[in-house]
Parts: sequence; C-alpha cells; structure tokens
Amino acid sequence: MLTENPINIIKNIAKNWSIEITPNAAKKIDDFSKILRKKTIVNVTFLPNTNFLETIEVSRRLNESGMSPVPHISARAIRNTNELDYFVKSLTESCGVNEVLVIAGSSSSPADKFHETMQILNSGILEKYNIQKVGVAGHPEGSPDISDDLINASLKRKYEWSLKTGIPIYIETQFLFEAEPVLDWEKNIRDQGMKIPVRIGVPGPATIKTLFQFAKSSGIGPSMRMITKQAKNISKLFIVQAPDKYIYDLSFGVYNDKECNIEHLHFYPFGGFKKTALWAANLEKGEFSPNDKGGFKIHES
Repeated sequence: MLTENPINIIKNIAKNWSIEITPNAAKKIDDFSKILRKKTIVNVTFLPNTNFLETIEVSRRLNESGMSPVPHISARAIRNTNELDYFVKSLTESCGVNEVLVIAGSSSSPADKFHETMQILNSGILEKYNIQKVGVAGHPEGSPDISDDLINASLKRKYEWSLKTGIPIYIETQFLFEAEPVLDWEKNIRDQGMKIPVRIGVPGPATIKTLFQFAKSSGIGPSMRMITKQAKNISKLFIVQAPDKYIYDLSFGVYNDKECNIEHLHFYPFGGFKKTALWAANLEKGEFSPNDKGGFKIHES
C-alpha cells in the first residue's frame, strides 16, 4: 500500500537535476543565472570536430554565473597527453571545475593517442588536478557500436579504477523513453557487485519530430518504439511531448526498490535549453499535478 504522497515521490528523483548544453547553444544565453538556480549542474559538451577551447570558455561562463560546470572530456578528440593536461588544468584553475564526464567520443578516427575512456582515467591527469568526481557513460539499451559484454567489462574496469584511486564515479546515461529497461539495467549492475550512483538521461519537452530525429541519430533502442509510432502520424509530428510518464514510472520504480542507485535526472534539452530548464525547475519544486494517464502536468509559470 502506498503511504507516500505521489508528488513527493516524483519530486524526490527530480532533486538536483542536471542539464546539458553545447557551446553553440551557450552563445544564445547572455546570463545563465536568469534561467537556472545557483549551483545547477550543467554538462558542457565536447563534440566531434569542435575545439576543446570552446568547452573551456562555456565552463568559465557557467562558473562565473554561479553554476557547477561539468565538462565532457572526449577521449578520441584529444590529440596527446600534453593537450589533455592543458585541458584539465584550464578547467580546474580557470573554471572552478572539480567534476568531469569522461567519454570515449563518437569519432571513428581517434585524433591520436586516446581512443577509450580508460586511457584518460589511467593517465593520472585527473588526480594531478584534484578532480573530485568522474562521470562515465551508461547505455541501458546497449550500443550499436559495442557488445553488451564489452560494455559490462568496461564498466567494471572503471569501477575498479574508482576503488583504486578513491575518486567516486557515477554513471550518466543516454536518454530513453521508457522506465522499465532503465530499472532492469541498473539492477543488473548491482547484481554484478557494483554500487554506482546513476543519473538517468531524460529528453526535455520537444516535438515528436525533434525527439524522433534525435533518437534515430543516437541509436536509441526499443524504448523509442512509441516515438516511432507517433512519428508515422503526420498530424502528431509537431505536438510537444513531455517526459512526464517516463519520469512518473521511473520515480515509482526507484521508490519501490530501496536498493536502487538511480539518484538524479539528467536533461537533454532537445526542445530548447531555456524551455527544458524551466520545465525541470517546476518539476523539482513540485509545481505539477498527476493525471489519469500515468503521468503529470507541469504548472506553467
């Protein structure tokens, strides 16, 4: 029997949400403090064919606005150890960074020395500049580029690195549309003896067309079937889809499994950074009402 207020259950998983931004999107924002509460965690991307100096600049701006920047370090885009050293040194000394997300990156042709996350972790540079926490990528529905066995083996190596160095890691996942595969995936990690906090990827409110395009390009698995079905209906392409049912199901799944390590939500602002940030802020404050469709409606400010 449910004894907790459903609104509190949903608010609990929405606490301390994070959001992603690209350097290009950041150029459109004059003052982050007008959109985000202080200390909001903002991931700064380092995308293929871009310069890491852009990631440094956005991280600096976020820090000066009172936010907590978490820049991406994309292994395949780093040319050598000296470049990695300069990158991390600049982030920590000029941008107030003490947390990074380390990913392999999507480039099929590594820039030079690095081609996987573990090479960055084993470089010693994160310890050198006193990085306090490291995020690694998670793929609840697998990856089109690597087998599940290799993904699990890679995660175990990262977990062992964390135990060895004393630097905590957490998993930040790709975005999904359904809670069940996420909950099953997290339990599988626990069953392998790894206790790792998780930030779950959530697509911010966006049109069906936009969500379908991003899901298709990102290699999202079976959970995109709902979006695929809706995208076939031309009349629905420009309807804005919010992630309320996904979050509703996820929050109750976490509530019903006290051992679950899913702690926070990470928003991908496909429908716009400001729009997603305001939606997430209202969610965190409990400014929403559950509906009869297994989701909820945000009260627009």
